[in-house]
Amino acid sequence: MILLRLFYEFFKTGLFSVGGGLATIPFLQDMGARTGWFTPEDLATMIAVSESTPGPVGINMATYVGFHRAGVPGAVIATLGLIAPSIIVIIVIAGFLKKFRQSRTVDRVFQGLRPASTALIAAAGLSVAAGVLLFHTTGVETAPGQFVTVTQPVYWPAAALAAAVFVCMKWTPLKKLHPVAFIAAAALVGIVLKL
Repeated sequence: MILLRLFYEFFKTGLFSVGGGLATIPFLQDMGARTGWFTPEDLATMIAVSESTPGPVGINMATYVGFHRAGVPGAVIATLGLIAPSIIVIIVIAGFLKKFRQSRTVDRVFQGLRPASTALIAAAGLSVAAGVLLFHTTGVETAPGQFVTVTQPVYWPAAALAAAVFVCMKWTPLKKLHPVAFIAAAALVGIVLKL
Protein backbone atom coordinates (compact mmCIF):
# COMPACT_ATOMS: atom_id res chain seq x y z
CA MET A 1 0.00 0.00 0.00
CA ILE A 2 2.86 2.42 0.79
CA LEU A 3 4.29 1.89 -2.72
CA LEU A 4 0.98 2.85 -4.32
CA ARG A 5 0.74 5.94 -2.07
CA LEU A 6 4.32 6.95 -2.95
CA PHE A 7 3.56 6.63 -6.65
CA TYR A 8 0.32 8.61 -6.33
CA GLU A 9 1.83 11.45 -4.27
CA PHE A 10 4.84 11.88 -6.55
CA PHE A 11 2.71 11.49 -9.68
CA LYS A 12 0.67 14.50 -8.53
CA THR A 13 3.86 16.41 -7.82
CA GLY A 14 5.30 15.59 -11.24
CA LEU A 15 2.04 16.51 -12.95
CA PHE A 16 1.71 19.98 -11.46
CA SER A 17 5.27 21.14 -10.72
CA VAL A 18 5.91 22.89 -14.00
CA GLY A 19 9.34 24.52 -14.13
CA GLY A 20 11.81 21.95 -12.93
CA GLY A 21 13.09 20.48 -9.71
CA LEU A 22 12.83 23.54 -7.49
CA ALA A 23 9.17 23.91 -8.45
CA THR A 24 8.54 20.61 -6.63
CA ILE A 25 9.42 22.14 -3.25
CA PRO A 26 5.98 23.64 -2.45
CA PHE A 27 4.38 20.30 -3.35
CA LEU A 28 6.88 18.47 -1.13
CA GLN A 29 6.15 20.87 1.74
CA ASP A 30 2.46 20.05 1.39
CA MET A 31 3.21 16.32 1.08
CA GLY A 32 5.31 16.33 4.26
CA ALA A 33 2.60 18.17 6.20
CA ARG A 34 -0.17 15.84 5.00
CA THR A 35 1.60 12.48 5.19
CA GLY A 36 4.11 13.03 8.01
CA TRP A 37 6.78 11.32 5.90
CA PHE A 38 9.27 14.12 6.59
CA THR A 39 9.50 17.31 8.62
CA PRO A 40 10.37 20.79 7.28
CA GLU A 41 13.88 20.25 8.68
CA ASP A 42 14.13 16.96 6.76
CA LEU A 43 13.01 18.81 3.63
CA ALA A 44 15.76 21.41 4.08
CA THR A 45 18.28 18.57 4.41
CA MET A 46 16.88 16.86 1.31
CA ILE A 47 17.18 20.08 -0.68
CA ALA A 48 20.79 20.57 0.43
CA VAL A 49 21.72 16.99 -0.45
CA SER A 50 19.78 17.06 -3.74
CA GLU A 51 21.42 20.32 -4.80
CA SER A 52 24.86 18.95 -3.93
CA THR A 53 24.54 15.66 -5.81
CA PRO A 54 24.40 15.02 -9.55
CA GLY A 55 21.01 14.78 -11.19
CA PRO A 56 17.77 16.72 -11.20
CA VAL A 57 16.72 18.03 -7.79
CA GLY A 58 13.14 16.76 -7.97
CA ILE A 59 14.19 13.24 -8.91
CA ASN A 60 16.87 13.14 -6.21
CA MET A 61 14.29 14.22 -3.64
CA ALA A 62 11.71 11.67 -4.81
CA THR A 63 14.33 8.93 -4.63
CA TYR A 64 15.38 10.07 -1.15
CA VAL A 65 11.82 10.09 0.24
CA GLY A 66 10.94 6.80 -1.44
CA PHE A 67 14.04 5.11 -0.07
CA HIS A 68 13.40 6.31 3.48
CA ARG A 69 9.77 5.19 3.36
CA ALA A 70 10.10 1.81 1.61
CA GLY A 71 13.73 1.03 0.75
CA VAL A 72 14.91 0.46 -2.81
CA PRO A 73 11.43 -0.42 -4.16
CA GLY A 74 10.10 2.81 -2.65
CA ALA A 75 12.91 4.81 -4.25
CA VAL A 76 12.16 3.33 -7.66
CA ILE A 77 8.38 3.77 -7.36
CA ALA A 78 8.59 7.37 -6.10
CA THR A 79 11.00 8.29 -8.89
CA LEU A 80 8.78 6.64 -11.51
CA GLY A 81 5.78 8.46 -10.06
CA LEU A 82 7.54 11.81 -10.44
CA ILE A 83 8.69 11.26 -14.03
CA ALA A 84 5.59 9.42 -15.31
CA PRO A 85 3.53 12.58 -16.05
CA SER A 86 6.35 14.04 -18.15
CA ILE A 87 6.74 10.81 -20.09
CA ILE A 88 2.99 10.61 -20.72
CA VAL A 89 2.80 14.23 -21.87
CA ILE A 90 5.80 13.80 -24.17
CA ILE A 91 4.33 10.67 -25.74
CA VAL A 92 0.94 12.31 -26.23
CA ILE A 93 2.18 15.54 -27.78
CA ALA A 94 5.17 14.14 -29.71
CA GLY A 95 3.03 13.55 -32.79
CA PHE A 96 1.41 16.96 -32.57
CA LEU A 97 4.50 18.92 -31.58
CA LYS A 98 4.91 20.89 -34.79
CA LYS A 99 1.23 21.79 -34.89
CA PHE A 100 1.22 22.67 -31.16
CA ARG A 101 4.37 24.75 -31.40
CA GLN A 102 2.83 26.98 -34.05
CA SER A 103 -0.39 27.41 -32.05
CA ARG A 104 -0.91 30.86 -30.55
CA THR A 105 -2.95 29.34 -27.73
CA VAL A 106 -0.13 27.00 -26.71
CA ASP A 107 2.31 29.91 -26.90
CA ARG A 108 0.09 31.97 -24.59
CA VAL A 109 -0.26 29.07 -22.16
CA PHE A 110 3.54 28.78 -21.92
CA GLN A 111 3.81 32.55 -21.45
CA GLY A 112 1.43 32.23 -18.51
CA LEU A 113 3.26 29.23 -17.05
CA ARG A 114 6.64 31.00 -16.93
CA PRO A 115 5.72 33.57 -14.25
CA ALA A 116 3.75 30.95 -12.31
CA SER A 117 6.77 28.65 -12.31
CA THR A 118 9.04 31.53 -11.26
CA ALA A 119 6.66 32.39 -8.40
CA LEU A 120 6.59 28.76 -7.21
CA ILE A 121 10.39 28.60 -7.16
CA ALA A 122 10.72 31.99 -5.41
CA ALA A 123 8.12 31.04 -2.77
CA ALA A 124 9.87 27.74 -2.15
CA GLY A 125 13.26 29.42 -1.85
CA LEU A 126 11.97 31.98 0.65
CA SER A 127 10.20 29.30 2.64
CA VAL A 128 13.30 27.12 2.86
CA ALA A 129 15.53 30.11 3.73
CA ALA A 130 13.11 31.14 6.48
CA GLY A 131 13.01 27.57 7.80
CA VAL A 132 16.80 27.40 7.98
CA LEU A 133 17.57 30.93 9.16
CA LEU A 134 14.59 31.90 11.34
CA PHE A 135 13.02 30.53 14.52
CA HIS A 136 15.65 27.92 15.33
CA THR A 137 14.70 25.72 18.29
CA THR A 138 17.39 24.16 20.48
CA GLY A 139 17.50 22.31 23.76
CA VAL A 140 19.54 24.03 26.46
CA GLU A 141 20.67 21.99 29.47
CA THR A 142 19.79 23.93 32.64
CA ALA A 143 20.80 21.19 35.06
CA PRO A 144 22.21 17.69 34.60
CA GLY A 145 19.61 15.80 32.59
CA GLN A 146 17.14 18.73 32.44
CA PHE A 147 16.63 20.57 29.18
CA VAL A 148 14.64 23.66 28.28
CA THR A 149 13.57 24.39 24.71
CA VAL A 150 14.73 27.79 23.50
CA THR A 151 13.58 29.37 20.24
CA GLN A 152 15.82 31.98 18.66
CA PRO A 153 14.18 34.40 16.18
CA VAL A 154 17.28 34.30 13.95
CA TYR A 155 19.73 31.42 13.82
CA TRP A 156 22.87 33.57 13.65
CA PRO A 157 25.44 30.87 12.82
CA ALA A 158 23.50 29.78 9.72
CA ALA A 159 22.80 33.41 8.73
CA ALA A 160 26.49 34.29 9.10
CA LEU A 161 27.50 31.26 7.01
CA ALA A 162 25.00 32.18 4.27
CA ALA A 163 26.22 35.79 4.24
CA ALA A 164 29.88 34.69 4.13
CA VAL A 165 29.24 32.35 1.19
CA PHE A 166 27.32 35.09 -0.63
CA VAL A 167 30.13 37.63 -0.11
CA CYS A 168 32.80 35.11 -1.14
CA MET A 169 30.90 34.33 -4.36
CA LYS A 170 30.93 38.05 -5.24
CA TRP A 171 34.64 38.56 -4.43
CA THR A 172 36.54 38.67 -7.74
CA PRO A 173 39.41 36.26 -6.87
CA LEU A 174 36.93 33.61 -5.72
CA LYS A 175 34.50 34.01 -8.63
CA LYS A 176 36.61 31.64 -10.71
CA LEU A 177 36.14 28.78 -8.25
CA HIS A 178 33.73 26.02 -9.15
CA PRO A 179 30.44 26.02 -7.15
CA VAL A 180 31.44 22.64 -5.70
CA ALA A 181 34.23 24.44 -3.82
CA PHE A 182 31.63 26.65 -2.10
CA ILE A 183 29.41 23.64 -1.32
CA ALA A 184 32.36 21.72 0.14
CA ALA A 185 33.54 24.71 2.19
CA ALA A 186 30.03 25.37 3.56
CA ALA A 187 29.62 21.67 4.39
CA LEU A 188 32.96 21.62 6.21
CA VAL A 189 32.08 24.74 8.22
CA GLY A 190 28.65 23.27 9.01
CA ILE A 191 30.23 20.03 10.26
CA VAL A 192 32.86 21.84 12.34
CA LEU A 193 30.36 24.28 13.87
CA LYS A 194 27.61 21.62 14.09
CA LEU A 195 25.09 23.78 12.25
